[in-house]
Amino acid sequence: MSKRAIVKNLFLQTRSSYWFVPTVLVLLAVVASQISLLIDLNRDSVFYIWPESWETTEVDGARSTASVIAQSVLGVAGVMFSVTIVAVSFASGNFGPRLIGNFMKDRGTQWSLGILFGTFVFALMVLRAIHSGDGADDPAFEAFVPHLSLALSLLLMGVSILTVIYYVHHIPETINVSNITAGLGKRLRAAIEAAIDERPERGTSDDVARPNGDPTQSLRLSRSGYIQNYDREQLTELADKHDLHVHILHGVGGFVGPSTAVMDVWSEKDLSEELTETLCGCFVVGSTPTEDQNLLFIVQQLVEMTARALSPGVNDPYTAINCLNWLYAAQSTASLYNGGFRESPITRVWSEDVTFDQIFSQGFGQCYAYVKTDDLTSTHLATLLDRLIAEIENPNDIATVRDFAHNMD
Repeated sequence: MSKRAIVKNLFLQTRSSYWFVPTVLVLLAVVASQISLLIDLNRDSVFYIWPESWETTEVDGARSTASVIAQSVLGVAGVMFSVTIVAVSFASGNFGPRLIGNFMKDRGTQWSLGILFGTFVFALMVLRAIHSGDGADDPAFEAFVPHLSLALSLLLMGVSILTVIYYVHHIPETINVSNITAGLGKRLRAAIEAAIDERPERGTSDDVARPNGDPTQSLRLSRSGYIQNYDREQLTELADKHDLHVHILHGVGGFVGPSTAVMDVWSEKDLSEELTETLCGCFVVGSTPTEDQNLLFIVQQLVEMTARALSPGVNDPYTAINCLNWLYAAQSTASLYNGGFRESPITRVWSEDVTFDQIFSQGFGQCYAYVKTDDLTSTHLATLLDRLIAEIENPNDIATVRDFAHNMD
């Protein structure tokens, strides 16, 4: 399997996990505590900035202070973790389980947990270093109170208190339905803009002639799941090196089975087993779809929220209207931003391009099955379509919207 594809997929999974940021902060706390204790042990060092007149803390007091910090912070961190799980469960149950990834990526929660766990570890390392001495002549057994490290523990305790206050405010914000839809809508617009910017214009030096006739071989991945990403750069390198033409049949977000053809390959000679394995290894397959290289997945999440909002058990038309508003903003961006989606140049490796029509059909098109049963949302959808027709300039895009609006009537 392509190392670049694996590393990229691992990075995306790591970013979507709760453990990465807290783990990094815990490791930094361990390193920082050792540096601080080393400075405390070398009070003649220029880095020791703690005034001698402030060194009034006794061993028992230092132990009690560090112990209270460690115990209280760990207890609060446990409560915060429980609140996080409850918030995620509530959001996934009310807005859709496919939105869990959005909460897993939330940096506010990750940093809050990381700061508290880091403070706990720092205080614990300081507590371990405090000792009262046993009266021996060996300096190693003398009483030791790390005043600077203890002061840093108190400082981190203050930061932890502010973090808890921030967290209490942040969690309700993350499960606010307006913020959830706004987050999805903004990411969708950003993904559309990025896709338009990354798509080169036709007539570039990369243009090559498309092959004629049936492909030499159709390749299968021999495993099931969603295509999470693929290494297009390596596919292009292999195509140039071995004089291949590769048509990717199922892009990121598509579900494939062990017998599903993922790409057609044209070659003047039969493909070797090693080359076949290398080509198939450029694809990463997982159990769930992801947003990376797959902006339609965000569209599907907005459609899912619309469907749940208009279900008989929820009956929340204003949430559905909010989702429609962000889909409208995305459609406007897809048509107007930098000239909209243009046709890609002909290259040795190609796949089906995302188009305005595709975003429209998977957005407004799929929403209509749920919107048409509610007068309030269906009227709002008609208003958005009229606004879209008045704003966009591409004749083909206007025709798509008009045909859809006509069929609604």
